Amino acid sequence: MLSFSKIIITVFRSINRRLFKTNWKDFRSTKPISKVFGLDRGKPIDRFYIEHFLKNNSGLIQGTVLEIGDDHYSKLFGKDIVKQEILHFTNENSNATIVGDLTKKRTLKSDYIDCFICTQTLNFIYDFSSAVEGIYYMLKENGVALVTVSGISQISRYDMDRWGDFWRFTNKSIQKIFSEVFGDDNIEIFSYGNVLTSVSFLEGVASEELNKKELLYNDPNYQVIISVKAVKRLI
Repeated sequence: MLSFSKIIITVFRSINRRLFKTNWKDFRSTKPISKVFGLDRGKPIDRFYIEHFLKNNSGLIQGTVLEIGDDHYSKLFGKDIVKQEILHFTNENSNATIVGDLTKKRTLKSDYIDCFICTQTLNFIYDFSSAVEGIYYMLKENGVALVTVSGISQISRYDMDRWGDFWRFTNKSIQKIFSEVFGDDNIEIFSYGNVLTSVSFLEGVASEELNKKELLYNDPNYQVIISVKAVKRLI
């Protein structure tokens, strides 16, 4: 059941979409429709893709599950979760059960996690290669990491002003980064997006303003997000 606050937010977003309708015939403006990825209008397009990826792999979200910042996606898609862990790099997050830095293995628990959900995080870590090694380090043997990163996107001003928004990736760069740590045979890479969803996401159009066929049409030349399924296999 939705909480009262979530109902209010849903109504607010619906009203915004009705009052400030997208003019699909004219994007000739230097100002976006929304400066906050469409959060004020509905579900951002990148979140639609993230949830599509996690739903398709929901059977892997089990055992000891780790998520960064909160347990939102674990609750939404988890199956048979035995223990829920939340990672944050400072103790300012009262929900964190593990305070650690993915780029510093000494702050992390090794061989501990069955499933690591890591969405839209590596973009904000300057030393992303060490962070991927940190993900591998925390996984048990045969543990799986479900990772998403940004491809085509505006800058996240919130993150930029606090710790930095450093990178945008492609399927090729992510393939190389993860294969060097997990091995090429142990990773699956997929990109989501097309020219319509790319332009819409940059403008701040919400996913509710597009239909499912438009959202899921895939054109690898327009990569809004890239997903990674990486399994830790010991040789």
